[in-house]
Amino acid sequence: MKSIPKRRRIEAKTDYVARLSLLKSSKPRFVVRRTNRYMIAQLVSSKNAQDSVLLSVSSKDLLDKSWPSDKAGSLKGLPAAYLTGILFGNLAKKISKEAILDLGMHRNVKKSRIYAVLKGAVDAGLVVAHSGESLPSEKDITSKSCGSLVASLKGKL
Repeated sequence: MKSIPKRRRIEAKTDYVARLSLLKSSKPRFVVRRTNRYMIAQLVSSKNAQDSVLLSVSSKDLLDKSWPSDKAGSLKGLPAAYLTGILFGNLAKKISKEAILDLGMHRNVKKSRIYAVLKGAVDAGLVVAHSGESLPSEKDITSKSCGSLVASLKGKL
C-alpha cells in the first residue's frame, strides 16, 4: 500500500523529517520567516507536538523604535533584518538562553536576510548553533543605504 503525502508537505509548508529532529531536541525553536514586506522572528516552544509562541518580533516593530517612516518600504532589507534580530535577541534572552534555528521551507542561502536576523540575535547574546561563514559581515549590513541608521539604532535596541 502506497502512502499519500501529508497535505502540508504537498503545499510545501512543512518538512516533517526536519520538524521531528527539532522537536526531539526539547529546546525552544528560533523560527525565522520572511514575507514580501517584513522579517518575522519567533521563539516557539513545543510540548507534545503542540507549538506555543513565546515571543514574536517583526521588522514592523522597528517603526516604534525610531525607524524613519519614510524608509518603511525597506523593512525587508538586510539592515532591517539585522536590527530585527537584535531586538528579538534582547527580548528572547529573558525567556531562554539558547534556541535552535528553524528556517522552515526557506532556502538555505549564505549571507541572506534570514541569516542577518540570526546574526542580530547572536550579537544580542542569544546562543544559537550556527556556522560563522553563513552570516553576513558587518560591512554587508552597514554598506547598504541604511548603514548609518543601523549604527544609530543598534544602541537603542
